[in-house]
Amino acid sequence: MKSQPVHQGRLKTPFYSRLAALDTVNEWHQWKGYSSADSLYCEDTEYFAIRNATAVFDLTPMTKYRITGPDALDYLNRLVTRDMAKIRPGRVAYAVWCDDQGQVIDDGTIFHLREGEYRLCSQERHFAWLTAAALGFDVTITHETEDVAALAVQGPTSFSVLKNMGLKGLEDLKPFGLTHLDFQGVELMVSRTGFTADLGYELWIDPDKAEALWDALFEAGKLFGIRAIGTHALELARIEAGFLAAYMEFLPADETVRTGVSRSPLELGLDWLVDFKKPNFNGRRALAHEKRNGSTWRLVKLDIEGNKPAHHSYIFGNEKANKGQIGFVTSAAWSPVCKQNIALGTVRTPHGKPGDSVWIEIYYQREMHWHRKMAKATVVDKPFWFPPRRGATPPGPY
Repeated sequence: MKSQPVHQGRLKTPFYSRLAALDTVNEWHQWKGYSSADSLYCEDTEYFAIRNATAVFDLTPMTKYRITGPDALDYLNRLVTRDMAKIRPGRVAYAVWCDDQGQVIDDGTIFHLREGEYRLCSQERHFAWLTAAALGFDVTITHETEDVAALAVQGPTSFSVLKNMGLKGLEDLKPFGLTHLDFQGVELMVSRTGFTADLGYELWIDPDKAEALWDALFEAGKLFGIRAIGTHALELARIEAGFLAAYMEFLPADETVRTGVSRSPLELGLDWLVDFKKPNFNGRRALAHEKRNGSTWRLVKLDIEGNKPAHHSYIFGNEKANKGQIGFVTSAAWSPVCKQNIALGTVRTPHGKPGDSVWIEIYYQREMHWHRKMAKATVVDKPFWFPPRRGATPPGPY
């Protein structure tokens, strides 16, 4: 008899019944109150579904806010660092928002659903902050996490699966575009977005139609290697993409206790998201000061010698680990598709320019014995994984 999963969260997503039916390892965690799978059968198999076929991840626990009203655009432009006036209806924007000291509270995606109607999605919950930031604006902010079921459908065969499912017009959908379609009499929103640096889409629908959407998707994907995946496989793809994650590459500024541990967008390599030409926004004065005087920290992508992942490692400016510490690794992995030992880290400026060599102090355990290794690493300026199909429009059949 198959054992039932131990539920770490109090809530179950509308896709939970389908995930639980596939689960063989009983590895779950709590994601903002929901039960979310770490893995379902095999992390390696799930990961290779992302890179070789189609992987499906339950996004429903992602925090979602609907922002509407006459001042919705002005409100968002005050809230985030980039110019939202440039994001027309039917487009999606990656954005960060800061406190008055220019420190990142969180990052996320903002969907311009229709004229003057937006959805902000983020890992963390920010209703109190969003409400306080709305003072003086004629906007309505609605927490709609439980009202929208969502799936990430990622991988080289994802377009073929959705086309086989009967969804029309996706061949014209560009990266960071969105479209509204009909699915069994309800609105299905499809966005060409994802967290894997690969060809992929996200599907957004009424929870009452969630199971029907899942069944139709997996029926259409039978011949395209479709698989459900958990968080661990997605995390490896995220690191290969060089994407940031809260509590990994940065701490939300409104959650920190000590000074000097949060980061600005400039320190996270997100200076392209900071638009000093638009009107005032939260943290503008502090960020302008940092722009003039230089940043303390710099986010780096590291190509590390050897095959031992540099989890929680220190970064040094030279091979002598007793001096010269310049930073630390925030995320690390051995990349199966890149055949590289990769990591993201944060170092003190002026270290960490592309092409710089640094040293990583790696500790690893084999047969109950700990080993220490100093591995040379090179700072790179490109994502570790960025296939041409990610941006191809229309995507080729696979």
